[in-house]
Amino acid sequence: MTFTVIWIPAAEDALSALWTAGPDRSSISAAADRIDRLLRHDPQLLGVPLFDTVRGLAIAPLAVEFETLEQDRLVYVLSVFRTS
Repeated sequence: MTFTVIWIPAAEDALSALWTAGPDRSSISAAADRIDRLLRHDPQLLGVPLFDTVRGLAIAPLAVEFETLEQDRLVYVLSVFRTS
């Protein structure tokens, strides 16, 4: 089953800031694209539980916190930050 991945505005802004400031823009873009692809399929099985329904997933050089609404088939990316 496929989920729709939605980056909340704060996460989009953080990703943009990381990309703009990063010396490794291609790595950041590739990680963000891979995160999107992975979260589209069985996101509830990915990453590690953080709290309540929020999970964390790291794809270097990025990590995200996300929440899955399984019955709505939605994944919200809540935050993004550098792992290295």
